[in-house]
Order: sequence, then structure tokens, then C-alpha cells
Amino acid sequence: MSAFTTTAWLGLDDDSLTACVACGLCLSHCPTFRLTGDERMSPRGRIALMRAVQTGGVACDDEWYNSMETCIQCRGCEAACPAGVPFGELISGTRAAISEARPLPLHLRLGLWGLTRPRLLLLGSRFLAMLQRIRVLPRVPFLPRQLPLSGSRLPRRSEGDVVLFTGCVMDVWQPEVHDACETVIAATGSTVVRSGPGTGCCGALHEHAGLHDSAREMAEHVIASLPGEQEILVDSAGCGAALKAYGHLLGTAEAVAFSDRVLDIHEWLAEHDDSLPQVPVADRPGVIVQDPCHLRHVQGAHGAVRQVLGHCSEVVELNDDGLCCGAGGSYSLLQPEMAGAARDRKVALIREVSALSGANIVVSANPGCSMHLATAGVEVRHPVQVVAEMLTSADGVNGGATDGR
Repeated sequence: MSAFTTTAWLGLDDDSLTACVACGLCLSHCPTFRLTGDERMSPRGRIALMRAVQTGGVACDDEWYNSMETCIQCRGCEAACPAGVPFGELISGTRAAISEARPLPLHLRLGLWGLTRPRLLLLGSRFLAMLQRIRVLPRVPFLPRQLPLSGSRLPRRSEGDVVLFTGCVMDVWQPEVHDACETVIAATGSTVVRSGPGTGCCGALHEHAGLHDSAREMAEHVIASLPGEQEILVDSAGCGAALKAYGHLLGTAEAVAFSDRVLDIHEWLAEHDDSLPQVPVADRPGVIVQDPCHLRHVQGAHGAVRQVLGHCSEVVELNDDGLCCGAGGSYSLLQPEMAGAARDRKVALIREVSALSGANIVVSANPGCSMHLATAGVEVRHPVQVVAEMLTSADGVNGGATDGR
């Protein structure tokens, strides 16, 4: 093994490093350990390696880097840990140190750069969409099978009761999800304004890649672009987790106040569920729920998804404790074999549950998860899209508008 001449000090909190008692309760919740059976691919193994570098003077070699870089950062271990080890904080700090020691791959740096330029992202996506339609673009694993020719519509109001955070990639590649959210929010009698391209990217992927300075700059821009006291609703689990963590990321009172305004769209709808469509039990379609890691393990908002869907669907569980599908933001680009293996296991479970329950609809509240699963042939919708379809059906039956406009 070749050793790198990087500093042995990671700058991690010593108390957090020593909090792990190596009980092993995290192992079954770690997708990379489940795939490999290798302790270096487990949370407790990674913590032991972090500790060895920070306090033991051990050099960072190829195996050490591989252990850290193959972590999906799903944080399933954190939710399962009885000692409350802040693994997310530890791996985030470690990835930040790695980003200073080893440059990120060029294609990832270019991709992250593009996320900060909404107009370029939209134009590039339109170009790729046209290439798809004339069948000259080969199948690219992380791209939707058919990109939209246009991104999200501009906000139709200058003010609203709530703000819908539209982000970057989702605003361009899945604008129909924002449309569905606007429809359902309006059905509650509330008005909504979209954050739009001026607010831009939340910085979640930059933070995951260890680019903390860039993530902080983006967080400051998002906060400055969304003043006021309106609640900010997010329909992307990864973005929502990032926005809720701005207080920790920036450490300012302003950032804490901003994060306190952020809700996952399902959390907000659960508080307004008396206006959601009520479908007779016999007519409710079965819906298989795939929990994005940053909704279940980080935000703890997966229960709200079930509450919202429960008005119009028969919720079908995968019963795998929210084990990661392997998407992990940019993980599928950097670790395609591991990401593909995690996805294949999830897809096999989905098909097994579908065969037993008869449910054919799969829902996921994160664009990365839905696009990753789609590459294996799974048709995935956002939970709010299912609710919006039920509202549209009810509107057709009742012969009147239900969007509150």
C-alpha cells in the first residue's frame, strides 16, 4: 500500500470519535457493509480508521481513502446507534480533509460547478433533451430516460403564504414534481411562490463532497435570497436535509432562524391534511414507499409521507428499515459498482413486494433516488404526484376546481 504525505490530523472532535463502543448494531443498517462484509466498509470500521489517523499517527494510504470514499453517507448507522455517535459529522469532516488532500475527479468538479449556474444548467439540459429525442445520445445511467425540453415555470406570484424551494437539478429535470406540489398546496387554500433560479442550489452535493467552503457560500446566498418569515417547503429530501442543517453549517443566529422555517412538503401537508382527498378504502391503489435516506434517517419525516398518502392510497412497506438504494447524491457517479449493487438489491425487494401485494406504484421523495431506481427499469413517482392525481380525479368527478385559485 502506498502512503500519501497528507497530514494525519483530520480535525475531528475527539469525543465524537471515542463515542463509538463498537457494539455492531449499526452493521445491518450500513449498505456498504451489507454488500461486502468488510469491516473497513462499516461505520465502526471507518471510525476506527479515522481514530487511527487522527490520534495514532497512522498514514492515509489507498485502503484508508477507499474506506472513506465508499461511504454513501446515508446515515442509517446514526439512526440505529444507541450511543448517539454523530457519524454524519465525522464522515463530513473526513471528506472535507480528503478534498484538500486529493482533488475531486474532473467530471464531478464540472458537475458541481454547473449546479451553481442555473441558466447554463437549463440550456445544457435542453440540448441533451433534444439529442435524446433524435436518438443520438447514448443511454447515460444518471440521466432521466427523457429529459424535459423546458425547466420549471417561473413563479406566478410575487408573494405567497409559503415558499416552495425549487433548487437546481430538480427544477430542470423534474419540474412536474414542483407542479404537483403547487397543485396540492393550493388545494389547502394556501398560496405558494417558487424560490426560482435566483435562489439556486442548496449546496448539499458540495457539502457531501467535502467542499464545505463552497457549501457555506451557497447557504449564505440561499438565506439572503429568501428573507421573511414564510415557511419554506422542500420536495427533495436531500435539499431539505441541507436547508435544515444551515444553522449547524454556518453557526449563525440568522442561519438557525432560516433552518427553523424549513419543512419537508409532507410535514406541512400532514398539518393540513383535512383538505387532502379522501378516497374510499376499496378504491385506494397500492403504493410502495421507498424512503430516501435523508428523509428517514436525517429529517425523520418519513412518517409524514405515510400520513399524507394514507388519505388516498394503500401504503405498502418494503420493511428493510430504509436501507439505502445506493444513489447517494453523486455517489452513483463516483462508485458505480457499489451504487449499482445497492440499487439491484433494492429493486429485487421492490419486485418481490409488488408481486405479493399487487402494488405497481413506487414513490420516493428524492430526485436522486427516483432517477437511480429508474435506471433499473423501476417507474418511480413523487408521493405528492400521487396526491395531485387524486385531486385531479376528484376535480373531474365533482366538476369543480380543487386548487383553491
